[in-house]
Amino acid sequence: MFVDQVKIYVKGGDGGNGIVAFRREKYVPKGGPAGGDGGKGADVVFQVDEGLRTLMDFRYKRHFKAGKGENGKPKNQHGKNAIDLVVKVPPGTVVKDDDTGEIIADLVHHGQKAIIAKGGRGGRGNTRFATPKNPAPEICEMGEPGQERYVVLELKLLADVGLVGFPSVGKSTLLSIVSSAKPKIADYHFTTIVPNLGVVETDDQRSFVIADLPGLIEGAHQGAGLGLQFLRHIERTRVIVHVIDMGAVEGRDPYEDFVKINNELKEYNLRLTERPMIIAANKMDIPEAEENLRNFKERLTEDIPIYPISAVTKEGIRELLFAIADTLEVTPEFPLTHEQHEPGVNRVVYKHEAKKEDFSITRDPDGAFRLLGERIEKMFKMTDFSRDESVRRFSRQLRGLGVDDALRERGAKDGDLVRILDFEFEFIE
Repeated sequence: MFVDQVKIYVKGGDGGNGIVAFRREKYVPKGGPAGGDGGKGADVVFQVDEGLRTLMDFRYKRHFKAGKGENGKPKNQHGKNAIDLVVKVPPGTVVKDDDTGEIIADLVHHGQKAIIAKGGRGGRGNTRFATPKNPAPEICEMGEPGQERYVVLELKLLADVGLVGFPSVGKSTLLSIVSSAKPKIADYHFTTIVPNLGVVETDDQRSFVIADLPGLIEGAHQGAGLGLQFLRHIERTRVIVHVIDMGAVEGRDPYEDFVKINNELKEYNLRLTERPMIIAANKMDIPEAEENLRNFKERLTEDIPIYPISAVTKEGIRELLFAIADTLEVTPEFPLTHEQHEPGVNRVVYKHEAKKEDFSITRDPDGAFRLLGERIEKMFKMTDFSRDESVRRFSRQLRGLGVDDALRERGAKDGDLVRILDFEFEFIE
């Protein structure tokens, strides 16, 4: 089964907890704090493995959780950092954030890596909180929670050339005779239900990868037929070869076929029109093909090279392959995003993002106040509530963020319930 799009859950490892400890050495009075920091949680890292061809493995395992950092130890010993969780993906995988649709990583080359979910930092031990005013603190931090998100993986085939056209125009037959690929070939629509790749070598020793994409029909960009499912694979191709049934075997007008398919490409992604196109006028061994080709050339308004071929008799195939190889030599790669980068030039992109509120307050059905917000929830998770000093520190942090004043403005009174995540507190004046 060919799987080219999946949604999975990834979570970076939580940081290890810091600890409260004190020196207990003989002849060292008042040894002071000696609690070590926790180790860093593991990152979830995606790495390209050229041996993979589909996203099939992700059909059976959709949750990836990295390991937790080791807790701190006495004698100021830091906990060990967790080992990153490396997930292998095929070349051509695009990773998108499911909530925002933002592209996180575009993984193309063998061995290329990208951090998809970062692990949390280790919590600080009590040594870190020592001050002249409080030389022996009983405060430590819990480890920072690791980043968690849902991501969508899309596989966009790494082919130099994409064969497009209506069903049954001869794309699979063409691929089978120019490469060693063995796609399924039959005389009914949508015989090809998965993209097929083949490596082509011309007589002058030039080679390229060609992809036979499932037949497009009108409305493909809106999901009709198999089009939408596989149009994404055309995005990486540098040259588009439009295969047209010039024999009009199924009674369609070859020029109308050409217009409709081009419209589908444009509607799916306007940037596909930037790619050079070559027309392969197939089935020239049929008697009506010559007349149809003359009419096609008369109606064609664009300057697109046309190569008459017959996939059955192999007539014109050599010239078509030379033309494709020549075009590839002068055609650069097309990046998936709109950001064009000059080779060898590193740029930093600064984006304006509206400042997120530290917290928000809502009311639960029973009248209790609920505190929401990424920052406040992280502070809560990193607080050790088994120690009074840590609880007092958390109270000071809330007061510093303005939570107390905000609750009073919302009408909170002494003894009212306040909830953070699954925990409840009493509001005390």
